[in-house]
Order: sequence, then structure tokens, then C-alpha cells
Amino acid sequence: MVHETGFYDLLGVKAQASPDEIKKAYRKLALKYHPDKNPSEGERFKLISQAYEVLSDAKKRDLYDQGGEQAIKEGGMSGGGSPTDIFNMFFGGGGRTQRERRGKNVVHQLSVTLDEMYNGGTRKLGLQKNVICEKCEGYGGKKGALEKCLSCKGRGVTIKVQQIGPGMIQQIQSMCADCQGQGEKFSSKDRCKTCNGHKVERTKKVLEVHIDKGMKDGQRITFHGEGDQEPGLEPGDVIIVLDQKEHPVFTRQEDNLIMQMEIKLVEALCGFKKAILTLDSRTLIISTQPGEVVKHNDLKCVQNEGMPIYREPFDKGQLFVQFQVEFPEKHWLPEHLMFQLERLLPARDEVVVSDDMEEVTLSEADSQSQQRGSSREAYEEDDEGQRQGVQCQTQ
Repeated sequence: MVHETGFYDLLGVKAQASPDEIKKAYRKLALKYHPDKNPSEGERFKLISQAYEVLSDAKKRDLYDQGGEQAIKEGGMSGGGSPTDIFNMFFGGGGRTQRERRGKNVVHQLSVTLDEMYNGGTRKLGLQKNVICEKCEGYGGKKGALEKCLSCKGRGVTIKVQQIGPGMIQQIQSMCADCQGQGEKFSSKDRCKTCNGHKVERTKKVLEVHIDKGMKDGQRITFHGEGDQEPGLEPGDVIIVLDQKEHPVFTRQEDNLIMQMEIKLVEALCGFKKAILTLDSRTLIISTQPGEVVKHNDLKCVQNEGMPIYREPFDKGQLFVQFQVEFPEKHWLPEHLMFQLERLLPARDEVVVSDDMEEVTLSEADSQSQQRGSSREAYEEDDEGQRQGVQCQTQ
């Protein structure tokens, strides 16, 4: 039994969620609340990352389920990595050593349809990115004109002292706003007029994203070196994460496709022919023979009509068809004709009614009466549990 569900609630999953469900939930939330995209959601991003770090580790998750967050702290298994470290490891951004010599990766989510994943295609994605200023070649101004910042005396940080109580002071260190932590800056006349001394300028970049046949939800497409440029650093990557939209007809499970098909009772008993429009606009005709009974929720498949296999597009998975048998409404056949239908159907089971049996009448069940029954059962179970608890205490 799970002790507390706080971490599960943060990720929006149930306590019984599979590792894949936890991973998918973290991916969507991390992309949505990353500080680069939502600067005001830094604390939420931190909590989401902390929850994922625990729930993605089998030992930590088991400990959390048994004793909650306190058990994680007492067990010495609290996360040591920063939220950004977890994010970069998840999306292939590398560790601290790599980030010191490379710019950070930029992650974008791209919504794609199931049709695009079936047929393949190309999407154009416009991004804003920093590039090194061509005018000053990333220097920021006139070469040799850099001066020590007077605000921070070349340290790159400023220290503010404030009194927080009698005999108590607090020192607050922050990045120097005048030189942006560089310790030196250009005077206004020597500063590059194109980039205003920032060494980089903002520009638009259009990427062509090639969606190969058979790609899956959550799959990553990496554009190496297309991240923001910064002097002295190798640009990071732009990582595109595919987010599959729901399809009105087909549901995907790995390389298979599943669809629901409604058929009438006469079709279920006497055979049918039905047309299926595929994701590449072909028409498939499926049929059953008279006497081949199709039951409600029966599952049948068509070989090699599922999703293309990634990087092996000529091979496909299976297409599964789940049948929903539609029964006729009440009184669809006049009562005097019922005996003719009964003669054609398999014989019914006969029940011999004796004097000690009681006949009752069936009526339509409404949702309110069902809810009342469920509430009464829950109350009785709860009341029984309380009585048992009292007995345990008196033993």
C-alpha cells in the first residue's frame, strides 16, 4: 500500500503507474515548465524533477511507497543532482563537464499526427537563436577597449550587506548587473552598435524536421550544433521531441494499430463486408462468411497492415479490429413473429418453476439507484472496518 502520493500527484499519474507512464508524464511536464520556457515556474520544475528522480529509480520508489518522502530523507537516498542535470540526462544533454565546454541544449516539442508517423514527411520549424555577432566577431566592442567594471571592481559579483536583527547582518552576493558577471565592460562609445556589447545577436533559424516512417511518440530528433552560440563555447544541440496526437479511428500500440468497428446483429450472425480506409488512403475490404459468428468485443487482425517498422518501412505490424455488435431496440419485431425467429436460433434453456420459487420482475436500472447502492456498500464496509478496529484495541 502506498504511504503517500505527493510525488505521483506532481507528475499527474496514479500510484500504480508503469515506468513508461512515469517517464512520459515527466517528459511532457519538464518541457512545459522548464525555466527556459516558463521563467516563473522554476520551483514547480524543481519539484517535478525531484519526483521523477525518486519514482524512476526502483529502490527509491519502493522506499517512498512504504514510508513517503520522510523515508527517502532518512534512508539517505535524497537526490543530489540539480533539476537541470536530471533534465539534460533525460534528453541526452550530458553532465556538468560537457556543459562547461558546450552551450546548453534546447528542447522543443513537436506535435505530429499518426498519419505523418505512418507516411513520413517533413515539417519546417522556425526557432529564435543567438548567433555570434558578425560585426564584432563576438568580442562585444572595439578590441583592446575593455575596461575593469567599477561597480564590482572586476570581480563580476557585488556584495550587499544588510542588518536583519540586533547584532545580526546578512551578506547577499549577486551577479553584477553592469558587466553581467564579466568583471569588465566597454564604454558606451566603444561598445558594438550591432549587438550592444552582448557579443551575440538574435536571429531566426528554420529547421527542416524529417519524420521517418514508423517513428514513435516521444522519439527525439537531434540537430547537432544548432543551439545558441556563445563565444568560447561549442554550440549545444536542438532536440525535437515528437508528441503524437490522438487519432479519431486508430490507436497505436508499438508497431500495431487497433480500431473499433460497429456491426449490426444480422452482420454478426450472417456475415458482412466492410471497408477500412488506411492511413495512406488505401481501402481495405474485410469480410466474414455466413454462419461465421462474430461476438461482441471479438478481436481479429489483418497481417502487415499496422504501422511501418522504423527504418524497415516495408515491414509492418498488425491491424487489430475489435468488433462492437449493435443490438436492435426493444420491440423491433412484432410479437407474433417472434416464434419464427426463435425457430431459426439455437434452442433456449428451459427452467422448471416449482411452488417454492418466487418470480420477480426486471426493470430498467437507473444510475442514481446504482450510486445509492454503491454508497451503501461503501458505508457498510467502512462501518465494519471501524468495528474490527475497536475489537483489535480491546484484545
